[in-house]
Amino acid sequence: MRLTVTILGATGSIGRSTTDLLVQHRDRFRVGALVGGRDAIALAKLARELDANFAALADESAGPALREALSGSGIACGAGEAAVLEAVAREADIVVAAVSGAAGLKPTHAALRLGRTVALANKESLVCAGDAFMRDAARYRARLLPVDSEHNALAQALGDGRVADVAKMTITASGGPFRTWARERIAAASPAEAAAHPTWSMGMKINIDSASLMNKGLELIEAHHLFAIEPERLDVIVHPQSIVHGLVTWRDGAVTAGLAMPDMRVPIAHCLGLGDRLTIERGRGLDLAATGSLTFEPADEARFPCLAIARAALAEGGAVPTVMNAANEIAVAAFIRGEIPFYGIADLVERACTHFAGTHRDAPADVDEALAIDAEVRSWSTQALPELRAAG
Repeated sequence: MRLTVTILGATGSIGRSTTDLLVQHRDRFRVGALVGGRDAIALAKLARELDANFAALADESAGPALREALSGSGIACGAGEAAVLEAVAREADIVVAAVSGAAGLKPTHAALRLGRTVALANKESLVCAGDAFMRDAARYRARLLPVDSEHNALAQALGDGRVADVAKMTITASGGPFRTWARERIAAASPAEAAAHPTWSMGMKINIDSASLMNKGLELIEAHHLFAIEPERLDVIVHPQSIVHGLVTWRDGAVTAGLAMPDMRVPIAHCLGLGDRLTIERGRGLDLAATGSLTFEPADEARFPCLAIARAALAEGGAVPTVMNAANEIAVAAFIRGEIPFYGIADLVERACTHFAGTHRDAPADVDEALAIDAEVRSWSTQALPELRAAG
């Protein structure tokens, strides 16, 4: 009996890695629905290849192009928010939630409310509305499986152990393209240099988050919610080889770790297998002798202030992570457009967190409240950009 899989963010990097696994294991999986952003041609091609039942684009204006591209295929389709939610509502055993950014909150939460098994690659769901997500996951008996390589490694390293016996959980960072750069050189970096990740190809926005180490900050917040572990028991360490993805240090001093080649198909396969191990064809296995050495170093929060900002947001709690994420998305987009320098990202995020500190203390009660805060912060951050440019 084949399992039905729905992919939210099907045309992105996680979606493509998921697709590769589904094609390799057609005897185990079939595709229910696919959701993309605005690329009608890419989504239609994927839907035809996977024989999907339904395809939806978030961009409503791309609907006619999608219908034309799927003409004669028998695959139903739609565009806009209602179509995306229709895709989520269709029957599925596993929903891979890989829409990037705050845009992924509503469809991911809709899948959770239906009691689905959700393979979670949208870390912003837990950053922006973690309390509400985890509460509703329990309420609707949904299963959340971590797709991010770091959290998947932590889950495997934890195994059947108790979080109460854990002294520390540590996620690793490659260090990004600026790991060895001086602060002055980082300050003058271009968007192309910031997006040139040495290990992963995750799309422009996520690559830049990795360059600033904001991505690690978001992942600390995600780990806090996924494992119900206090902020003081979470840490980040830089590991350039990207072989060790997460470590669990037990209170007796023992350490267990999750190791794998930097290939997102590994954690995705772990989620799709639901306890079984899937074979990954065309994958390069881990050869420690060939790797030669594994090195580690502390994260430098002076050169990478976004990590310090995220740690502070996690410690503060409430809606501060929601504010931080919204401001970061605006700041990264402005950096990509060349409107602010690289360190302008941290400057804008810190300003937003300070500005909203007195008005958004409590954690969002639900996704709608989280999105309302997100919209308010985006508006304020956009208006703050000219002042930031003038100061810079």
